[in-house]
Amino acid sequence: MKNSPFRTLECSDPVLGADGLAFVTVKSPALRRRADATLFVPPAARQVSDLPMIVLLHGVYGSHWAWALKGGAHRTATRLIDEGALPPVALLMPSDGLWGDGSGYVAHAEHDAERWIIDEIPALAREVVAGCTAHSPLLVAGLSMGGFGALRLAGKYPQRLAAAAALSAVTHVDQLDDLIEEGTRGWSDLPADRDVLAALTAAGRLPPLRIDCGLDDPYLQANRDLHRSLQRAAIDHHYAEAPGGHDWAYWSRALEDTLRFFGQVLHTTEDHA
Repeated sequence: MKNSPFRTLECSDPVLGADGLAFVTVKSPALRRRADATLFVPPAARQVSDLPMIVLLHGVYGSHWAWALKGGAHRTATRLIDEGALPPVALLMPSDGLWGDGSGYVAHAEHDAERWIIDEIPALAREVVAGCTAHSPLLVAGLSMGGFGALRLAGKYPQRLAAAAALSAVTHVDQLDDLIEEGTRGWSDLPADRDVLAALTAAGRLPPLRIDCGLDDPYLQANRDLHRSLQRAAIDHHYAEAPGGHDWAYWSRALEDTLRFFGQVLHTTEDHA
């Protein structure tokens, strides 16, 4: 496509797709290799201009298909749209760049997983999803490592995001060293790329934020500490805890609350448009 940032772009055949899901592979300049994304556009969204884009970030060991095929994100979104709790949206579910056990969604010495998410995924949606434009609201949520990515992006790009949310978030890069075989050497060492609190407190006016964690989650105390630190810094956010652990049983339930939160943000934006 003319003026495309991608040298190559391959889309799945919609005739062969299941459940309305589409799969895309592009050659990413930011990652310097091919990368994948799962997209979902519900029927109600297919005639909408400036269609809101919700990016869902997976955790370590996962990939682009996880939110749909382990979490049923597209089914939850469709139900909430039908209920009127969420306006029509496009779900964008990218891989994290597929470096090692997880990229952290940060810049590395040889590639930039952050730019893949914040720049290239919206550009990809504008190419392949009718209705996605430069004026489409952009919202991002993630689980575990993806929550680390979503909150840091909110702090680093507050003017570009309409809202952000984290489920069971990793809050500091050191927590990833225990999970990623390759370690985090060669990752960006900027404070905002290592610590969620540093990213959020360094920003000016932040977009609406939601943070939640399960009561049996190993990162519960880290999330509570982040919540209290944000309160002390007078940073507005919604914080919630609920029964559950660090698993898809919890994330599938918590996603509904996240999407309802995004729906409230988008409905408020529409009311003031």
